[in-house]
Amino acid sequence: MQILNIAAYKFIALDDRPALQAALRDTAQSRALRGTVLLAEEGINLFLAGGSSDIHDFLAWLRLDARFQDLEVKESWSTAQPFRKLLVKIKPEIIRMDHPAIRPAAGRAPSVDATTLKRWLDTGLDDSGRPVVTLDTRNDFEVDVGTFRGAIDWRITKFTEFPQALLKHRDELRGKTVVSFCTGGIRCEKAAIFMHEAGVENVVQLDGGILKYFGDVGLAHFDGECFVFDARRAVNAALTPKVDVGALSDIRPVQTVKSCQLV
Repeated sequence: MQILNIAAYKFIALDDRPALQAALRDTAQSRALRGTVLLAEEGINLFLAGGSSDIHDFLAWLRLDARFQDLEVKESWSTAQPFRKLLVKIKPEIIRMDHPAIRPAAGRAPSVDATTLKRWLDTGLDDSGRPVVTLDTRNDFEVDVGTFRGAIDWRITKFTEFPQALLKHRDELRGKTVVSFCTGGIRCEKAAIFMHEAGVENVVQLDGGILKYFGDVGLAHFDGECFVFDARRAVNAALTPKVDVGALSDIRPVQTVKSCQLV
Protein backbone atom coordinates (compact mmCIF):
# COMPACT_ATOMS: atom_id res chain seq x y z
CA MET A 1 0.00 0.00 0.00
CA GLN A 2 1.94 3.01 -1.28
CA ILE A 3 -0.76 5.64 -1.80
CA LEU A 4 -2.16 7.54 1.18
CA ASN A 5 -5.75 8.72 0.77
CA ILE A 6 -7.12 11.49 2.96
CA ALA A 7 -10.64 12.84 3.48
CA ALA A 8 -11.39 15.96 5.47
CA TYR A 9 -13.81 18.84 5.76
CA LYS A 10 -14.39 21.83 7.96
CA PHE A 11 -17.22 24.30 8.14
CA ILE A 12 -15.46 27.64 8.49
CA ALA A 13 -16.12 31.01 6.86
CA LEU A 14 -13.84 31.50 3.84
CA ASP A 15 -13.78 35.01 2.39
CA ASP A 16 -10.60 34.59 0.33
CA ARG A 17 -11.66 31.69 -1.86
CA PRO A 18 -9.96 32.66 -5.17
CA ALA A 19 -6.59 33.23 -3.48
CA LEU A 20 -6.97 30.08 -1.39
CA GLN A 21 -7.93 28.10 -4.49
CA ALA A 22 -4.73 29.15 -6.28
CA ALA A 23 -2.55 28.41 -3.26
CA LEU A 24 -4.11 24.99 -2.71
CA ARG A 25 -3.75 24.07 -6.38
CA ASP A 26 -0.09 25.13 -6.53
CA THR A 27 0.82 23.38 -3.28
CA ALA A 28 -0.95 20.14 -4.17
CA GLN A 29 0.45 20.11 -7.72
CA SER A 30 3.99 20.63 -6.46
CA ARG A 31 3.59 17.42 -4.45
CA ALA A 32 1.97 15.46 -7.28
CA LEU A 33 -1.29 15.05 -5.34
CA ARG A 34 -4.52 14.16 -7.09
CA GLY A 35 -8.14 14.34 -6.01
CA THR A 36 -10.71 17.05 -5.38
CA VAL A 37 -10.82 20.09 -3.12
CA LEU A 38 -14.04 22.07 -2.85
CA LEU A 39 -14.17 25.58 -1.40
CA ALA A 40 -17.29 27.55 -0.52
CA GLU A 41 -18.27 30.42 1.71
CA GLU A 42 -19.20 27.77 4.31
CA GLY A 43 -15.85 25.90 4.35
CA ILE A 44 -13.58 23.30 2.76
CA ASN A 45 -14.08 19.70 1.67
CA LEU A 46 -11.21 17.63 0.31
CA PHE A 47 -10.30 14.14 -0.81
CA LEU A 48 -6.69 13.77 -1.92
CA ALA A 49 -4.23 10.96 -2.58
CA GLY A 50 -0.48 10.72 -3.03
CA GLY A 51 2.73 9.58 -1.43
CA SER A 52 2.71 9.61 2.36
CA SER A 53 5.41 12.24 2.77
CA ASP A 54 3.79 14.44 0.11
CA ILE A 55 0.39 14.22 1.80
CA HIS A 56 1.83 15.03 5.21
CA ASP A 57 3.84 17.94 3.79
CA PHE A 58 0.66 19.30 2.22
CA LEU A 59 -1.26 18.98 5.50
CA ALA A 60 1.55 20.66 7.43
CA TRP A 61 1.41 23.56 4.97
CA LEU A 62 -2.40 23.77 5.16
CA ARG A 63 -2.38 23.80 8.97
CA LEU A 64 -0.12 26.86 8.98
CA ASP A 65 -3.39 28.66 8.23
CA ALA A 66 -5.04 29.21 11.63
CA ARG A 67 -8.42 28.31 10.16
CA PHE A 68 -7.24 24.76 9.45
CA GLN A 69 -5.02 24.08 12.46
CA ASP A 70 -7.56 21.64 13.89
CA LEU A 71 -8.56 20.03 10.58
CA GLU A 72 -9.44 16.39 11.28
CA VAL A 73 -8.27 13.99 8.59
CA LYS A 74 -9.30 10.40 7.89
CA GLU A 75 -6.57 8.27 6.31
CA SER A 76 -6.70 5.09 4.23
CA TRP A 77 -4.32 3.31 1.86
CA SER A 78 -4.39 1.90 -1.65
CA THR A 79 -1.88 0.25 -3.98
CA ALA A 80 -2.54 2.71 -6.81
CA GLN A 81 -3.57 6.32 -7.26
CA PRO A 82 -7.41 6.31 -7.29
CA PHE A 83 -7.78 9.75 -8.90
CA ARG A 84 -7.01 10.74 -12.47
CA LYS A 85 -6.28 14.42 -11.84
CA LEU A 86 -6.35 17.27 -9.36
CA LEU A 87 -9.38 19.55 -9.15
CA VAL A 88 -9.67 22.58 -6.88
CA LYS A 89 -13.07 24.19 -7.30
CA ILE A 90 -15.11 27.02 -5.81
CA LYS A 91 -18.74 26.04 -5.24
CA PRO A 92 -21.83 27.60 -3.63
CA GLU A 93 -21.74 24.78 -1.02
CA ILE A 94 -19.08 22.21 -0.12
CA ILE A 95 -21.89 19.68 -0.03
CA ARG A 96 -24.96 20.70 -1.96
CA MET A 97 -28.20 20.70 -0.01
CA ASP A 98 -29.95 23.70 -1.62
CA HIS A 99 -30.96 24.92 1.81
CA PRO A 100 -29.21 28.25 2.47
CA ALA A 101 -30.51 28.52 6.05
CA ILE A 102 -28.09 25.77 7.06
CA ARG A 103 -24.89 27.45 8.29
CA PRO A 104 -22.83 24.84 10.14
CA ALA A 105 -19.98 27.29 10.72
CA ALA A 106 -22.28 29.05 13.20
CA GLY A 107 -22.28 25.94 15.38
CA ARG A 108 -21.72 22.21 14.91
CA ALA A 109 -24.45 19.65 15.31
CA PRO A 110 -24.24 17.50 18.46
CA SER A 111 -22.29 14.31 17.75
CA VAL A 112 -21.77 10.81 19.08
CA ASP A 113 -18.45 8.99 18.82
CA ALA A 114 -18.09 5.52 17.33
CA THR A 115 -17.50 3.71 20.63
CA THR A 116 -20.61 5.22 22.20
CA LEU A 117 -22.73 4.46 19.15
CA LYS A 118 -21.63 0.82 19.20
CA ARG A 119 -22.61 0.62 22.86
CA TRP A 120 -26.00 2.14 22.09
CA LEU A 121 -26.57 -0.26 19.20
CA ASP A 122 -25.61 -3.22 21.41
CA THR A 123 -28.71 -2.51 23.51
CA GLY A 124 -30.83 -0.45 21.13
CA LEU A 125 -31.03 2.36 23.70
CA ASP A 126 -29.09 5.54 24.36
CA ASP A 127 -27.81 6.57 27.79
CA SER A 128 -31.23 8.01 28.66
CA GLY A 129 -33.02 4.78 27.78
CA ARG A 130 -34.47 6.21 24.56
CA PRO A 131 -34.69 3.95 21.47
CA VAL A 132 -31.85 4.58 18.99
CA VAL A 133 -32.24 4.57 15.21
CA THR A 134 -29.56 5.19 12.59
CA LEU A 135 -30.45 7.29 9.55
CA ASP A 136 -28.42 6.91 6.35
CA THR A 137 -28.10 10.31 4.66
CA ARG A 138 -26.28 8.97 1.59
CA ASN A 139 -27.52 8.20 -1.92
CA ASP A 140 -29.31 4.93 -2.59
CA PHE A 141 -26.45 3.37 -4.59
CA GLU A 142 -24.06 4.05 -1.70
CA VAL A 143 -26.43 2.44 0.78
CA ASP A 144 -26.61 -0.66 -1.39
CA VAL A 145 -22.87 -1.24 -0.95
CA GLY A 146 -23.13 -1.27 2.84
CA THR A 147 -24.89 0.36 5.79
CA PHE A 148 -25.72 -0.08 9.44
CA ARG A 149 -27.99 -3.00 10.17
CA GLY A 150 -31.60 -1.77 10.31
CA ALA A 151 -30.69 1.79 9.27
CA ILE A 152 -33.44 4.05 7.97
CA ASP A 153 -32.98 4.47 4.22
CA TRP A 154 -35.25 6.89 2.34
CA ARG A 155 -33.73 5.90 -1.04
CA ILE A 156 -32.71 9.41 -1.97
CA THR A 157 -30.76 9.71 -5.21
CA LYS A 158 -28.98 12.95 -4.29
CA PHE A 159 -28.48 14.91 -1.10
CA THR A 160 -30.71 17.77 -2.24
CA GLU A 161 -33.64 15.35 -1.79
CA PHE A 162 -32.94 14.92 1.92
CA PRO A 163 -34.89 17.94 3.27
CA GLN A 164 -38.11 16.88 1.54
CA ALA A 165 -37.64 13.26 2.62
CA LEU A 166 -37.19 14.37 6.22
CA LEU A 167 -40.33 16.48 6.18
CA LYS A 168 -42.26 13.51 4.79
CA HIS A 169 -41.03 11.09 7.45
CA ARG A 170 -40.47 13.44 10.39
CA ASP A 171 -43.26 12.06 12.55
CA GLU A 172 -41.75 8.55 12.36
CA LEU A 173 -38.74 9.80 14.32
CA ARG A 174 -40.59 11.14 17.35
CA GLY A 175 -39.56 9.71 20.70
CA LYS A 176 -36.31 8.28 19.32
CA THR A 177 -32.67 9.30 19.32
CA VAL A 178 -31.74 9.68 15.66
CA VAL A 179 -28.10 9.18 14.66
CA SER A 180 -27.46 10.57 11.19
CA PHE A 181 -24.48 9.08 9.39
CA CYS A 182 -22.63 9.29 6.07
CA THR A 183 -19.22 8.49 4.63
CA GLY A 184 -17.00 10.98 6.43
CA GLY A 185 -19.25 13.35 8.36
CA ILE A 186 -20.15 16.27 6.13
CA ARG A 187 -23.57 15.21 4.86
CA CYS A 188 -24.72 13.83 8.20
CA GLU A 189 -23.68 17.05 9.94
CA LYS A 190 -25.77 19.18 7.60
CA ALA A 191 -28.59 16.67 7.87
CA ALA A 192 -28.53 16.76 11.68
CA ILE A 193 -28.70 20.57 11.72
CA PHE A 194 -31.61 20.53 9.28
CA MET A 195 -33.47 17.90 11.33
CA HIS A 196 -33.02 19.92 14.51
CA GLU A 197 -34.35 23.04 12.79
CA ALA A 198 -37.26 21.00 11.43
CA GLY A 199 -38.31 19.99 14.94
CA VAL A 200 -36.67 16.58 15.43
CA GLU A 201 -35.78 16.86 19.12
CA ASN A 202 -33.19 14.15 19.65
CA VAL A 203 -30.74 14.03 16.78
CA VAL A 204 -26.95 13.62 16.69
CA GLN A 205 -24.44 13.00 13.92
CA LEU A 206 -21.95 10.15 13.86
CA ASP A 207 -18.66 11.94 14.42
CA GLY A 208 -16.34 11.31 11.46
CA GLY A 209 -18.90 9.17 9.64
CA ILE A 210 -18.47 5.55 8.60
CA LEU A 211 -14.76 5.93 7.86
CA LYS A 212 -13.96 6.92 11.44
CA TYR A 213 -16.37 4.29 12.78
CA PHE A 214 -14.52 1.59 10.83
CA GLY A 215 -11.20 2.85 12.17
CA ASP A 216 -12.41 2.90 15.79
CA VAL A 217 -14.67 -0.13 16.15
CA GLY A 218 -14.63 -2.03 12.86
CA LEU A 219 -17.72 -3.67 11.39
CA ALA A 220 -19.84 -3.88 14.55
CA HIS A 221 -23.51 -3.52 13.51
CA PHE A 222 -22.47 -2.71 9.93
CA ASP A 223 -23.11 -4.93 6.90
CA GLY A 224 -21.03 -4.59 3.75
CA GLU A 225 -18.47 -1.96 2.82
CA CYS A 226 -18.35 1.81 2.59
CA PHE A 227 -18.78 3.31 -0.87
CA VAL A 228 -16.22 6.00 -1.77
CA PHE A 229 -16.28 8.43 -4.69
CA ASP A 230 -13.06 7.36 -6.38
CA ALA A 231 -11.63 4.43 -8.31
CA ARG A 232 -11.50 2.22 -5.22
CA ARG A 233 -15.33 2.09 -5.29
CA ALA A 234 -15.53 0.87 -1.66
CA VAL A 235 -13.37 0.24 1.40
CA ASN A 236 -13.71 -2.44 4.04
CA ALA A 237 -13.42 -2.20 7.82
CA ALA A 238 -9.62 -2.00 7.48
CA LEU A 239 -10.12 1.05 5.21
CA THR A 240 -8.57 -0.79 2.27
CA PRO A 241 -10.23 -1.49 -1.09
CA LYS A 242 -11.69 -4.95 -1.57
CA VAL A 243 -10.13 -5.14 -5.04
CA ASP A 244 -6.82 -3.64 -6.13
CA VAL A 245 -7.65 -0.59 -8.21
CA GLY A 246 -4.77 -1.43 -10.57
CA ALA A 247 -3.49 0.93 -13.20
CA LEU A 248 -5.57 4.04 -13.84
CA SER A 249 -5.79 3.14 -17.52
CA ASP A 250 -7.92 0.16 -16.53
CA ILE A 251 -10.29 2.12 -14.30
CA ARG A 252 -13.77 2.88 -15.56
CA PRO A 253 -15.79 5.73 -14.03
CA VAL A 254 -18.74 4.95 -11.77
CA GLN A 255 -21.67 5.56 -14.05
CA THR A 256 -24.11 6.42 -11.28
CA VAL A 257 -21.96 9.18 -9.80
CA LYS A 258 -23.35 12.40 -11.24
CA SER A 259 -21.46 14.81 -9.01
CA CYS A 260 -18.69 14.87 -6.47
CA GLN A 261 -20.05 14.36 -2.97
CA LEU A 262 -16.83 13.53 -1.18
CA VAL A 263 -17.98 12.76 2.32
